[in-house]
Amino acid sequence: QVQLAESGGNSVQAGGSLRLSCEVSGWTDQSYCMGWFRQAPGKEREGVAGIDSNGMTSYADSVKGRFIISKDNTKNILYLQMNSLKPDDTAMYYCAADRPSALPVQLKLLTTTWDYWGQGTQVTVSS
Repeated sequence: QVQLAESGGNSVQAGGSLRLSCEVSGWTDQSYCMGWFRQAPGKEREGVAGIDSNGMTSYADSVKGRFIISKDNTKNILYLQMNSLKPDDTAMYYCAADRPSALPVQLKLLTTTWDYWGQGTQVTVSS
């Protein structure tokens, strides 16, 4: 059974940095697309960053230049390095995995119909 477990969430001040991790267990299929989503109270879940099996990445406009998604295929861990954090980045952050398809990662990020989800890790940014 595939399981995704996020960690690394915390409370930080604006301008600070955090690195989120997502450990994937139950598979070794590197063909899946991986992504990070977030959901703030009262708002819909939104795609933040994604990476496909070829290493192609995509980011939401709101985080471009500040967040970096990466993965370690040998350890089955997905990362999200978050820099220059803003109060608007406050949300529950979720890791997700989706089977390969014709849809490019930048379009996958616009949907939430991914195959697997983690439980989330809370990020709070204070001003």
